[in-house]
Amino acid sequence: MSEIVEIRVPDLGEFSDVEVIEVHVAPGDSVVVEDPLISLETDKATMDVPSPVAGTINEIKVLVGDKVSTDTLIVSAIVTTEVGATPKDDLEDTVIGDPDADTQIAEQEETNLSATSTTDVGATFGGKPDLKTRLVVLGSGPGGYTAAFRAADLGIETTLVERWNTLGGVCLNVGCIPSKALLHAAKVIDDALAMRDHGVSFGGPVIDTDKLRQWKNKVVARLTGGLTGLAAQRKVNVLHCEGRFLSVNHMVVTGPKGATILEFEQCIIAAGSESAMLPGLPDDPRIIDSTGALELGDLPDRMLVIGGGIIGLEMATVYAALGVKVSVVELTDSLMPGCDRDLVRPLQKCIEKSYEHIMLATAVKEVTAGNKGIKVRFDGKADPGLQTYDCVLVSVGRKPNGAEIDADKAGVYVDEGGFIPVDKQMRTNVPHIFAIGDIIGQPMLAHKASHEGKVASEVISGEKRAFDARAIPSVAYTDPEIAWVGLTEIDAKAQGIAYEKGTFPWAASGRSLSLGRDEGMTKLLFDPSSGRLLGAGIVGPNAGDLIAEAALAIEMGCDAEDISLTIHPHPTLSETIAFAAEAFNGTLTDLYIPKKKR
Repeated sequence: MSEIVEIRVPDLGEFSDVEVIEVHVAPGDSVVVEDPLISLETDKATMDVPSPVAGTINEIKVLVGDKVSTDTLIVSAIVTTEVGATPKDDLEDTVIGDPDADTQIAEQEETNLSATSTTDVGATFGGKPDLKTRLVVLGSGPGGYTAAFRAADLGIETTLVERWNTLGGVCLNVGCIPSKALLHAAKVIDDALAMRDHGVSFGGPVIDTDKLRQWKNKVVARLTGGLTGLAAQRKVNVLHCEGRFLSVNHMVVTGPKGATILEFEQCIIAAGSESAMLPGLPDDPRIIDSTGALELGDLPDRMLVIGGGIIGLEMATVYAALGVKVSVVELTDSLMPGCDRDLVRPLQKCIEKSYEHIMLATAVKEVTAGNKGIKVRFDGKADPGLQTYDCVLVSVGRKPNGAEIDADKAGVYVDEGGFIPVDKQMRTNVPHIFAIGDIIGQPMLAHKASHEGKVASEVISGEKRAFDARAIPSVAYTDPEIAWVGLTEIDAKAQGIAYEKGTFPWAASGRSLSLGRDEGMTKLLFDPSSGRLLGAGIVGPNAGDLIAEAALAIEMGCDAEDISLTIHPHPTLSETIAFAAEAFNGTLTDLYIPKKKR
């Protein structure tokens, strides 16, 4: 059922007879909530009058140059009322700026956000902005810079706001990239030591942490500098400021030169996440997070890593290779919770030989700072008693920055955990504000954020796009690496999903043996009825590179024969994926596995 709604000028306070300087819509135009209808100019400020409803413009009641006051009729719109919607009589006299009416209309707007069914209208801003932009992207991590660059390529005027002095966010500056540089150094050290068993010996490594840090920083600088160049080439306006919302269309950006008011038509929130810290820890420089660990100060003799997830284990890999005595404590009964245990087991066997302690199902009971180190007491299955460490790395996950950007002033819903729910087009509950990356939820992965950034920018440009990835790969760059994508056995069992699997142990891989590494494994999970690939897990050198084939196979809807009949090069680690598919099909010749009856 359709109805005509009259939209009037909101309360202008002391002002009357305000000039209309721009009309943004015409009869027949479609509008959503918060789309600007007209612009007004007083002697103190310029302001837009936004639409309180979603619908089609029926008639324009004002022209540029007209004078309007509070309650002046400006447009009428055709609104479709669905069964159960508010009756026409309750909408006809709606006035913009009436908080009760705004809330009533917001409650009618459809979203596919399960976390909230209402739209908070947010704060209002009546001042004059210092800058205007079509699109503002808040945050320049992999999701943010991808969104900004894609939007610019699509012809959208774009402003990129980044609080740090360099682009790239956590990932490029203090996350993915610097950690992988150090992990490469660790691998070189470990590989050199491993060759002793094969007849090639080197002298012990001499660690110059200053040079290692400088090399790591050069890698980071090269990439972040490249982003600066790409932004300039695309004419993206970069503001190195901290951004916070003032209203649904305004943001205050604060930098070395002070505060600037930025007005935007649309926004993509890509504000990321921060390392979580345990409550009650002493304020001591010897207690660090992953950012501090990447600084590579004086190497400690003994180090405790609190948290056996991916980030904690990657940092443990680096410090252990540099000669530090490392211990890991994990609250759950498995390292890397959420990853199938048969994938974690080879890693655990390797590090048990070189780490001081691996304490599973164990909690940190007490942490105190002393003159000679950080004293830690434990409680749980593997309690080694009171221990003193030179350094404690806290790696217990990350928390989103949803609560740090004053999103409520824009009417954007933020849940109790700091996450911002979005739909498949990356829209928040406020239709012209989008969100991507860590801030919208798990998995907190750079490659997921980049994909989401493109979707958001393409939707803003008018393209029909949605986030519909079937599988998102995860990688732990430990030694050995662990990678998985799609359905895991843990999730399959928890959700009652039927599956069968094909596995291939790398002890039967010629390439793996020639590398002196036989602990790896490739595992593929298939739908028993269709044979389609549901998930994959790989543990071993370069697992992170190999998992991409399985991700593509899932996206393409490949079955076991599609994979096994694809000729893979020999001898390579990639052929273990084909071998695992052959194991499922019963056609594998490189091992003897009796064919199962189906």
